Amino acid sequence: MQVHQHPISGAHSNAHYQLTSLHFGTPGSGKKVYIQASLHADEVPGMLVAQFLRKELIALEAAGRLQGEVILVPAANPIGLAQAIHGAAFGRFDLTTGINFNRAYKHVADDLKASLAGLLGQDADANVALIRAHARTSIATWHPATDAEALKKILMTMAVDADIVLDLHCDNEAALHIYAGTPLATAIAPLSAIMGAQAVLLAYQAGGEPFDEACSRLWWDLERHFEGRYPIPPACVSTTVELRGEQEVSYALAQKDAAGLLQFLMLNGVVLAADAAAEAAARVLPAPLCEATPLEGVEPLYAPHPGILVYTRELGERVAAGDAIADIIDPVSGETTVIHAGVAGVFFARSAHRHVIRGMNIGKIAGATAYRAGDLLSQ
Repeated sequence: MQVHQHPISGAHSNAHYQLTSLHFGTPGSGKKVYIQASLHADEVPGMLVAQFLRKELIALEAAGRLQGEVILVPAANPIGLAQAIHGAAFGRFDLTTGINFNRAYKHVADDLKASLAGLLGQDADANVALIRAHARTSIATWHPATDAEALKKILMTMAVDADIVLDLHCDNEAALHIYAGTPLATAIAPLSAIMGAQAVLLAYQAGGEPFDEACSRLWWDLERHFEGRYPIPPACVSTTVELRGEQEVSYALAQKDAAGLLQFLMLNGVVLAADAAAEAAARVLPAPLCEATPLEGVEPLYAPHPGILVYTRELGERVAAGDAIADIIDPVSGETTVIHAGVAGVFFARSAHRHVIRGMNIGKIAGATAYRAGDLLSQ
C-alpha cells in the first residue's frame, strides 16, 4: 500500500486541509478502481466500510491477488469533517458557499467534444484510451476558486479515468439503494444483487453534476455527440451506493458491505480468487431484491404542514398508489393528516426527524414509470 497526501488549501487560506488516498496494486496491470467514502462527511457508514476494505486490500496485495489498481479514499471530505453547527456535524454542504459537496463537478465532455474532433477511430480500445487522456487534461485545466473546488479537482483527478468508481454514501433513514447511469444497468446489476439493494435508480442525467455522474456520463454524452460514428462504450462503471441510514454504523454491516464490494471487484477481474472453489462461489449471486427503475420515477413526499411525524410503513415495503405512508399530527389541535403514496413502488428512504415543518422531504418511493424531469436529486 502507498499512502498519498494531497494538499487542498491555498497558500492564504484561513484553514489548511489535506486529503489522504491509499493506493493498492499496480497501475496499468489491469482495471483501475476508485472507491471513496463519505463525500458527504456526516454520512459515516462508508468510512467504516473503508476500514474493512483497507485491511482486506492490504492482505490481497500482499498475496498477489490484485490484478490492476485500487485507489481507496477512506474519508473523502476533510473540509466537511471539520464542520459543525452547535455541536452537530454538518458535512453535506460547504459552509463557505452553501454548495453541496456532491454537486458542481466538472463535466469534461464539454471540453472533449472539441478536443477529440478528428482524432477518434474505429478501434474502441484506442478510443477509450484517448478519451481518458483528454479527460485527465480537462481536469488538469480546472482552476478551483475555493477549497471545496480544490477538493473536487483532487477527487476527479484520481477517478475520471477509472474503469470502476464506487462512491459510498448513505441517506437519512433508508434501505440500501444505488444510483447509476441508465447505460450502466447491466453492469451494475450484479452489485445490486450482491449488496441487497432494494432500489436501483437510473438516469442519463440526474442534474446538478454529482461526482459519480461526472465520471461516467461523459461516455454516453460523447457517443451521442459523435452520432455513433465511432465505438465509444460506457467505459466507466460509476455508481453511488447508499449504505442505508446515517445511524446504521456497525461492524457487522460494514464487514458485510466490504465483502460485497470485493466480490463485485472479483467478478470484474480486479480481485483474484484464492482458488477455483472460491472463484466459483463468488460467481453465485443472490436473487436480486428489486428491478432497476428510472430516477425520474421516484416520488418525493413532502410535509404539508408542521407536526409530529409517525410512519405507518416500513422501509423496503412495496406500496400501491393511494396507500398510507405516514401521519402528521398537529401537536396543538390534534388534527392528523395522512400522507399517501402517489405512485406504486418501493418505499426506500425517509426522514430521521419526528417533528417536521412544512415542505420538509419526509420520504421517497421508487416508482417504475418516469414522470419527473429536471434536477432529480435532493439538495
